[in-house]
Amino acid sequence: MPNTTSDAPLKILVIDENPIRRAILESGLRDAGFENLTVLDDATGLLDRIYKVDPDVILIDLENPSRDVLEQMFQVSRIVRRPIAMFVDQSDRATIEAAIDAGVSAYIVDGLKKERVRPILEMTISRFSAFDRLRSELEETKSALKERKIIEKAKGILMKSRGLDEEAAYALLRRTAMSKGKRIVDIAESLVSTIDLLND
Repeated sequence: MPNTTSDAPLKILVIDENPIRRAILESGLRDAGFENLTVLDDATGLLDRIYKVDPDVILIDLENPSRDVLEQMFQVSRIVRRPIAMFVDQSDRATIEAAIDAGVSAYIVDGLKKERVRPILEMTISRFSAFDRLRSELEETKSALKERKIIEKAKGILMKSRGLDEEAAYALLRRTAMSKGKRIVDIAESLVSTIDLLND
């Protein structure tokens, strides 16, 4: 998660092949009080370099992003989970959609001015945090749903094999989990796996 606390300065990675645009970005960040900068003048071997730098935020400035670059950003976004702002000179709808799919938190077309750098950086971090929260909630919901399905399946097995009603089947799962010091879903999973193994 990006570090936005005031006691530890924000570590920002700037990637830009164009020296003039790179200077604008760097100057805008320094003027806004961001001193902890790492500047790269190309995007080769990006993932390894990001791991070494371990930035809180990534700002990448491209004239016209190719599909390969977007694919690389998708990989970076999925693996390192950091806010990414992408500045481009020109774009089309398909490229913007591809960038958003690639996990880019902010996609800024044209008009890189140094006074815009700070608000864009702040928006990138807040948008990333909101998406990250949603992604975590979605993963938790999916996980809870999967667990409930496994417990339902295990209850069904017990009801059929032991002639129990639903409440008694659940009570048996709960008792077994408590006596073994495990979660109900773990006991249910073991039961389902064993039955699946026997039925194969």
